[in-house]
Amino acid sequence: MATTTLVLHPLKPFLQNPAVSFPFSSTHHLKIHHFHNQRFIPRIPFSSFRNNNPLPETECPVPLEQQPVNEFKALSDSFPFSWASGDLVEYCSRLFATGLAFALFVGLPVNLFGSVGPEPEPLKPFLGAVSGGVIMVTLAVVRMYLGWAYVGNRLLSATVEYEETGWYDGQIWVKTPEVLARDRLLGSFSVKPVLSRLKNTLVVLATSLLVCVLVFVNVENHQKDVYIPSEEAGGRSIPGVYKDESARSFEPDAFCGEPAAP
Repeated sequence: MATTTLVLHPLKPFLQNPAVSFPFSSTHHLKIHHFHNQRFIPRIPFSSFRNNNPLPETECPVPLEQQPVNEFKALSDSFPFSWASGDLVEYCSRLFATGLAFALFVGLPVNLFGSVGPEPEPLKPFLGAVSGGVIMVTLAVVRMYLGWAYVGNRLLSATVEYEETGWYDGQIWVKTPEVLARDRLLGSFSVKPVLSRLKNTLVVLATSLLVCVLVFVNVENHQKDVYIPSEEAGGRSIPGVYKDESARSFEPDAFCGEPAAP
């Protein structure tokens, strides 16, 4: 009986103190619980961009539709602003299709049937149609550039101008460091490349329009050199240079008293 008491007596405090008997289980449980809490703390606050909710830690007073990150997302999905942020081949093909459709269905009929008399030079209506298509594409690219530049400025700016209920109660909110870092990251790596692409497109379109104008001017000058129009004689054109014989046939009274040429 004494032996049994000696054997059971040291086990009693061992069982009564589970913290001593399982030292690693409690520590391991605390570590897992600590890691479980830490992994849900957002290091980079992109939550508002993913689920369209304001950041709880910043308490952003700006309405959702006026937050720059949400404006960026809406612009990226809207027509035709999404063209500029897509694939380069798809972007160029859409612009080319837009200009070609406008030139064929609007510019060419206007240049062919809009003139009073028949056009002696067939190249001029074609140049007018091409110029109209280039101008139409230029207007579309300018509109895209203005939209992307507006969103880019709001992303890169340290403050956000917003309206609570209308235009008469404008407010200014200073971005927190986390929000400013996120917005400038989007502005630098997502908006600036789009603006650079649109600028290059405008340069190409301006060059194309200048070429069309120069060709049109050359065609017009060439037409004037070949034909010297005359308002007399029913609009008949006389090729060549001035001659007295031609002047006498049109205005004989101007040469009264002068001997005729032999």
